[in-house]
Amino acid sequence: MIQDIYPYVYDNQYRPEKPSDSSAIIVIKDGKLLVKRSENEFSFPTYKIYNSENPCLTYLFSINEQKFFLAENCLDEACLSIDGYEFLSPFEFRALGPKHLKFAAVTAMQLANWYKQHKLCGCCGKEMVKSEKERMLMCPSCKVPVYPNISPAVIVAITDGDRLLLSRYASGPAKNHYALIAGFNEIGEPIEDTVRREVMEEVGLKVKNIRFYKSQPWSFTGTLLLGFVCDLDGSDTITMDDGELSEAKFVNRNDIPEYKDDISLTSEMIQKFKSGDLI
Repeated sequence: MIQDIYPYVYDNQYRPEKPSDSSAIIVIKDGKLLVKRSENEFSFPTYKIYNSENPCLTYLFSINEQKFFLAENCLDEACLSIDGYEFLSPFEFRALGPKHLKFAAVTAMQLANWYKQHKLCGCCGKEMVKSEKERMLMCPSCKVPVYPNISPAVIVAITDGDRLLLSRYASGPAKNHYALIAGFNEIGEPIEDTVRREVMEEVGLKVKNIRFYKSQPWSFTGTLLLGFVCDLDGSDTITMDDGELSEAKFVNRNDIPEYKDDISLTSEMIQKFKSGDLI
């Protein structure tokens, strides 16, 4: 999956320090990142070649010895334009490598969105300031602390013997690919109830024997995905929510197509079921 970058090591401990020449600089414009593309790989500009005067750089994380910094409030051409570099959307990185930079790209986007969405205090409207000790924003007036927000969601593999329920989204960049039932956890709701509710809402089915498979940080949507496997309980008659889905059906294990996508929990669970390894 996208976070599996071994032998590279991701370190998200907050260290408000200055960049070195080799530090990667994350520049974002209209939801896209500034990178250099070379065949099937890409790279970020380094601090050594970054040509913006007096940039506002915020430390994000490190991968091995390389540190990553976010260039905030960059509006001038010197900040947004470097020869040989172009802006790509996060979903365009899915077909590129190396994998550890692909993970860095979407994780940086998640943090950049958090900083952007919390410039002002939600209680009194004052400008937030960055903590020097941890990844936190603090209101200097009413002292309200704000930490990065993560939304829990479920991915559900509904099995019926040698059959797996596959669906397609009604819209979005992944609408042409098979998916599993998914949805966000609601306030005050046990995660197992999220599984039951989402399955009922999207395909009108009851499930039983709910068991946890694996989790995945999914920075494309600021989500922590929790993968579950469950068995069909009763009728297999599907009542599809056509506002969410364009297709939903049970597919025999042998008829499930092969997936080359190695970054998503959904794809891994589908392929594990096809091979008989998803219990």
